[in-house]
Amino acid sequence: MIEVKGTVHPDVKAKVDAKSWFYTDAVRDHFFNPKNILKTETEASEYGKEADGIGEVGSPACGDMMKIWIKVEDDKIKECKWQTFGCASAIASTSIMSEMVVENDGMTISQALELKPHDIVERLHGLPARKFHCSVLGDKALRAAINNYFFKSGQKDRIIVSKGAEIVDKILKITDKDIEEAVLEGAHDFEAVQKKTKVGVQDKTCIPRVNELIEFYKDKYYG
Repeated sequence: MIEVKGTVHPDVKAKVDAKSWFYTDAVRDHFFNPKNILKTETEASEYGKEADGIGEVGSPACGDMMKIWIKVEDDKIKECKWQTFGCASAIASTSIMSEMVVENDGMTISQALELKPHDIVERLHGLPARKFHCSVLGDKALRAAINNYFFKSGQKDRIIVSKGAEIVDKILKITDKDIEEAVLEGAHDFEAVQKKTKVGVQDKTCIPRVNELIEFYKDKYYG
């Protein structure tokens, strides 16, 4: 490798950086031809009325955002639709994940919960290292949709709580992470957070703690 005074020559560095941003054929295909996408808000609104679970992570104000709708039958994911606000990696990751969970008659809920970001990246034949977080968002959005399915179908004992998260609402198992995401998505008072999460609807004892968390996250992110 060409070096000048102990540093990598700019022309060589440019080639190395370009290679680190290389997108595979699979990424390009799912970016230019996304599968199972809901292209308009009207489509999303209509599909959402029939969906068994809806999961949303991220915020357009902070970067990538993903929203996923699933339909479940006999504890298998039969349909997975989505919308993503983000880069090529985010779109491709969500697209291929939506195919993975419904192929071969659909993954069971247990199998879907075992799906890891690495599995998504592997099916894409790789992502640039700095874009790996896009597959993590897809994994989180799917888990959020499954948790929403558990909640809507009365299977609250199956709701998955993130490691290290504080359970704020003991009945609905809503965590401090859920409150944080609601604030990041623009909910800046209790009523708005409750509308997004349903926190405090049944467990009234958690309301003071929820208000504390709202103020904490507002100060943390908005000053």
